[in-house]
Amino acid sequence: MSNARWLTPASGYLQGYTHTLNPYVGCTFGCSYCYVRRLPIGIFRGEPWGSWVDIKKADPLKFQGELAKAKSKGFVAIFFSSATDPYQPLEVREKVTRSLLMGMVNEPPDFVLVQTRSPLVIRDIDLFQQLQGKLRVSMTIETDREEVRRVITPSAPPLAARLNALIQLRNAGIDTQAAVSPLLPHTPGFAKAVAESASRVVVDDYFHGDGSGGRRSEHLGMRQLYNENGWISWYDPSALERFVMDLREYLPAKDIGVHAEGFAPPM
Repeated sequence: MSNARWLTPASGYLQGYTHTLNPYVGCTFGCSYCYVRRLPIGIFRGEPWGSWVDIKKADPLKFQGELAKAKSKGFVAIFFSSATDPYQPLEVREKVTRSLLMGMVNEPPDFVLVQTRSPLVIRDIDLFQQLQGKLRVSMTIETDREEVRRVITPSAPPLAARLNALIQLRNAGIDTQAAVSPLLPHTPGFAKAVAESASRVVVDDYFHGDGSGGRRSEHLGMRQLYNENGWISWYDPSALERFVMDLREYLPAKDIGVHAEGFAPPM
C-alpha cells in the first residue's frame, strides 16, 4: 500500500501532539474496546476488525524529508501510533516501524511517543537509545489478570511479556510509560506491579478515553461484556479513582498521568 504522506495532523484526544503516525491500516490484535472499530474504516471495510491489515511501504529518506518540512514550520510532537499497533506481528517481517524510526534518528522530531502493546518493541532499543531525550515508549497494560485479557483482548500479547519488555526498556535507559488504558478488572497488586516496571504510569477508562464520552464503548458492547462476565462493578469511573489512589503509594504525583493530559508530551 502506497501512502503520499505519513504525518497526519493530530486532533481531539491527542492533546499536545502535532501529528500522528500510523505504519499500518488495521490491526490484528483486534481489541474488543478499540475505538477504531467505530470509525468509518472499521465500520465500512466489510471485514471484521482484527482480521485485516494494509501495509504501508516505508522509505526512510522520503519520511525524513516530510519530517524536516514539518519541523521547518515549528514544533513537532508525534503520537506513534494512534489507530494501529506499530509492533503487531507483521512488523517482524515488514519492518515498517523500524524504517520510520531510522528516519527519525536522522531527522529527530521534538518528541515522539511510541504506543504499543507488543513485546516486539524491545527489538528497536538501539534506535530508541539514539532518540533519548526526544522519545518515550508507552506499553499498554490494562490489567494483571490473564483471564480478563483472554476475554477482552484475546489476540493481544500476554501480560507478563509486556511487563518484562517494559523492564528491559527501562534498564536500557529508555523513558518508559505503562499505559493502563482502559483500566480493566485487576488484582490488588496491579498498581505496585506497573509502578515497578515503568518510569511513569498513565491511566484512562471507557468514560474518557474512547473519544466520545463513553458512547463508543457502549456501542461496542463493553457494558454488556462486563455484565456477562460478572465484572459490572468495574464499569464505573470510580474504578479509575481507586486505582490512581493505589498508584500514589508507589509513585510521585508527577509520574502519574490521567486521561488525555496524561498522554500529552512532557513540557
